[in-house]
Amino acid sequence: MSSKDVLGDRRVVAVLDRAVWGINPVLDLVYTDPLRLKARTFVPTPDERNIAEALLDGAAWVLDTIRFPGTDAWGKATVDERSQWWVTRLGAVNTIAVAFPGFFGVLLNRLPLQELLGFANQAVVLVAVAREHGVTDRKDQVDLLASVLCRREVDAHVLPGTTQAKDTDSAERSWQPFAVVGNLIGTARIFRAITGELDKRPQPGKVYSLLGNLPVVGAVAGYLGERGALARAAEQGNKWIDQQGATSGRGAQGRADTTMPRL
Repeated sequence: MSSKDVLGDRRVVAVLDRAVWGINPVLDLVYTDPLRLKARTFVPTPDERNIAEALLDGAAWVLDTIRFPGTDAWGKATVDERSQWWVTRLGAVNTIAVAFPGFFGVLLNRLPLQELLGFANQAVVLVAVAREHGVTDRKDQVDLLASVLCRREVDAHVLPGTTQAKDTDSAERSWQPFAVVGNLIGTARIFRAITGELDKRPQPGKVYSLLGNLPVVGAVAGYLGERGALARAAEQGNKWIDQQGATSGRGAQGRADTTMPRL
């Protein structure tokens, strides 16, 4: 490997590491329960209750029905079901932001905005899926993103240039309003440093890309195309995790319990 390749890998790893550091605390935030709604899914519904309690129980039922992280149904779900939740639920919400530039057709498609958001969306979901499989080490998550999104096989454990996390900063940022969407935008900004890597990620199909050049229709085409690309990214991520598990002897059965405490 040439020195140029090594320097390239170092820069990519440093940027991915910074992104992963920002993604994890926001994913932790999804597990929190400030209104104590998720806690209601663990106890029987009382026979007698007032209107306010009935509304709260109804909201808790909805969260439990969609297996929101931290609910009773989430705790009973399998690793694969939890992983798929991040792709189908969180991915569906984030992809709306990714597809929005397509509303204006080719005018905004010429800008790297949609590619940046699509890259960031896949990064967030891949980290979430990795965590469900017990891949919680930040450098391992960086290796995963490098492999799936940048087509680079690296080892962040030995490659210099990674950033140092500041727990206080990440905690403060996690509690900002609309943290998940804000994290998507913030992560996209980080990836501007490696714009040359953006087209290596799993991409929407050619038909969706062509339709994306049309105003208004482009938003729908962009959404469907990005949803398919996200599913392929998650599939490739699962394969990478399985391969690493087979090599290290860890595997999904040896995963740590990633259920967060209810706050």
